[in-house]
Amino acid sequence: MAHARYKTIVDGFASRIRDGRLPPGTRLPTHRDLAREHGVALATATRVYAELAGAGLVVGEPGRGTFVRDQSGYAGAEPPRVPREHRVADLSFGRPLSPGQDSDLRAALRRLAAAGDAGSLLLQPPPGGRAADRAAVATHLLGAGIDAAPDEVLLTAGAQHGLDSAVRALTRPGEVVAVDESTYPGVKLTAGLHGVELAPVPHTPSGMDTGALDALCRRRAVAAVYTMPTVHNPLGTVMDGERRLAMAALVRRHGLVLVEDGTHAFLDPGAPPPVRSLAPERTVYLASLSKNLATGLRFGALVAPSALRGRLTRALRASTWGVPPLVAALAAGWLRDGTVERLEQERRSRARRRQRLAARALTGLDYRAHPGSDFGWLRLPREPRPATVARDLAGRGVLVSTEEAFAVGPHPAPALRLSLSSPASSAELERALKEVRAVLPE
Repeated sequence: MAHARYKTIVDGFASRIRDGRLPPGTRLPTHRDLAREHGVALATATRVYAELAGAGLVVGEPGRGTFVRDQSGYAGAEPPRVPREHRVADLSFGRPLSPGQDSDLRAALRRLAAAGDAGSLLLQPPPGGRAADRAAVATHLLGAGIDAAPDEVLLTAGAQHGLDSAVRALTRPGEVVAVDESTYPGVKLTAGLHGVELAPVPHTPSGMDTGALDALCRRRAVAAVYTMPTVHNPLGTVMDGERRLAMAALVRRHGLVLVEDGTHAFLDPGAPPPVRSLAPERTVYLASLSKNLATGLRFGALVAPSALRGRLTRALRASTWGVPPLVAALAAGWLRDGTVERLEQERRSRARRRQRLAARALTGLDYRAHPGSDFGWLRLPREPRPATVARDLAGRGVLVSTEEAFAVGPHPAPALRLSLSSPASSAELERALKEVRAVLPE
């Protein structure tokens, strides 16, 4: 009977949260008030909130209470009350495209169709990709400071596939992976699916705090480290050269594997060399063409030391086996003919223009961004809460991501991540940023 009562309370809250009757940011009754209202024990009330938190529907903040979580953007489903035709802009996700890319695609497909070996694109590729396609990636990575032989390159169906394969291959359930206290949401999703614990490490303007990471490794058995040294997502920081040397020394000293995510590194070609160049035997480098070419292409690569390639190859085989040859040939062709290099230059110029626009539009607010990145981090005051701001913006047709999507630590600073690359024009972005400005206190 008690169990049925407890489930009824949980289901009632879940239903009202999902259908919008309890909007994001709503403060829920205290544990004692909930117990009194429903005539249950305090322990039962605590269990109710624990289950709702486990489902991602609420979040408890010590000293403040329990709140309904934002379910928009990265944190969940898109709010149904914002039909696409009424949307001002989607700043919750990056979908960069350049004018004329449809023409690039048609021309590339014609070349593939005319090739003498077009039939080979229907054959099963070897795990990790065909040799010619891996060679094209290896050549391209030289420009990013990665000197790797083609057989050190394993092709993946995008960065997320590469990250999932790395976590699957390099860790076991229950093991610990150190990450920045604010990190890419995809690693949180992957860790949860594989039963891996993420341990947050403080982040500074110079990147992950290697002193804090060293202390963590002395306290606990850490299996791997995941970080983004160049143009960190969402914070936009760039790890300086001294800290990269410290990171390389640290992973060697503690016998760790470093998963270095270079997805956004092309946005800052003047950054120090990748950590992989300093500790190649301990580093798996994650590359992707999603942000510099097209998010729908789903093409990336893992650059791995020989000691780990067998495990990573088996993980790739266990998921999708490899990248479809048609996609790999398309991407490799664009790497060879200069299309990727041209689009990267366009992306960098566009990102810098949009960051200047954002800095003007958000003057006076605590907006932090790399000057050449596709996104920015808008720190908020304690009130209103980020979920409330996101809800108000959704009502105005602007979708954003809250800090909850990126946070690993228990008490993240209130913030929004604003993606600047999706709006089709600068005018559309400017309208969206005006809406952001309008909902925040001066």
